[in-house]
This record gives sequence, structure tokens and C-alpha cells, in this order.
Amino acid sequence: QVQLVESGGGLVQAGGSLRLSCAASASIFRFSTMGWYKEAPGKQRELVASITSGGRTSYADSVKGRFTISRDNAKNTVYLQMNSLKPEDTAVYYCNLDLSPINTYWGQGTQVTVSS
Repeated sequence: QVQLVESGGGLVQAGGSLRLSCAASASIFRFSTMGWYKEAPGKQRELVASITSGGRTSYADSVKGRFTISRDNAKNTVYLQMNSLKPEDTAVYYCNLDLSPINTYWGQGTQVTVSS
């Protein structure tokens, strides 16, 4: 069973920065696409950013130029650097490990709150 442990959330003022981390318990990390999703109250969970095993990244339009996803395969860890945060970025952020359609795992979530 793969475990994903997120950290780095918190309360920040608009314009500030946070860095989220997600550590995976299994070596399959290096073969997996990793993603960060957010779920705001009353809204569906949506993809924020992803990074493939080969390092190709993808971002939601709303975060392009502000957020950066990266990974460290030696540490089985994926990061999300969030700059120029906006109140609309407020949500619970979830880490996802996707190895195949039947092998996908989620972290417990970390709260990010951006005050105006």
C-alpha cells in the first residue's frame, strides 16, 4: 500500500508564497505521474499541476506563471511552489500518485488559506 504524506500548507496573505511537499512511501514513485489537486468548499476536486516520471509538467491555466511543480526521485517527494497566492487559491490541496488507471493513490490533504 502506498502512503502519501503532504506538508507545507497554512495561512498566508495574498501575494505570499507557500511550498507544499508530498513524500511517497514506495519506490514506484519514480515511475509515476504525480499531481497536485485542490478542492474548495462546494466545488469539485480539480487538477492544479502534474509532472510525469520523465519530468514533463502541466498546469491549470489559473496557476500558470505562479506555481511550479517539481520532483526529487531520490527522496520520493514532489513539491508545489506557490507564489503570488490569491484568495481564490484557498482550498485543501491533495497529492496524487498515478501509476496506472487501477493504481492511483491520494494523500490526506493539506489546507491552504489565502487571506485578502
